[in-house]
Amino acid sequence: MFIQTESTPNPATLKFLPGQDVLGAGHTADFPTREAAERSPLAKALFGVDGVTAVFFGADFVTITKDGPEWQHIKPSLLGAIMEHYTSGAPLMLDEVAPAPTEMSFADDDAEVVEQIVELLETRVRPFVAQDGGDITFQSYEAGIVFLNLKGACAGCPASTMTLKNGVENMLKHYVPEVEEVRAVPQ
Repeated sequence: MFIQTESTPNPATLKFLPGQDVLGAGHTADFPTREAAERSPLAKALFGVDGVTAVFFGADFVTITKDGPEWQHIKPSLLGAIMEHYTSGAPLMLDEVAPAPTEMSFADDDAEVVEQIVELLETRVRPFVAQDGGDITFQSYEAGIVFLNLKGACAGCPASTMTLKNGVENMLKHYVPEVEEVRAVPQ
């Protein structure tokens, strides 16, 4: 098994590509804490490596966020944990992986606007963000303001504000004139 790694715009996060599906298309799993990782043997093993602060599973990748040690010091342990998991045949998750919950909040009058926003996020933004090892999902829309959740490499990334304002916000304003601003929901 050969596992590739890619840097992300977030220097504290590295993307690992095991060369096979992780969760498959349309599914993600976010483990922002050691406690959240209890539902995944792989996430739990990765949190066992000193300095790991978050783990995120995408369709065909794993992103790991660290605090402290340099990547060259912990990368071999992370690669070993991923390889051991995939060669052991252990399940990735202990429970069923469901599509990300869609807990959206918006006024009934805004349903058409929200539908346009979600469609643009799904088709134009999420695939781009996944390339960088993260995910972005709609949370709510209120008075022209779109609130989004950032996960994986995007959470805490120094470039995320620029991506939101110069990329996502400008695109949404262009296609959906009702959009006045885009904000990240604090983690």
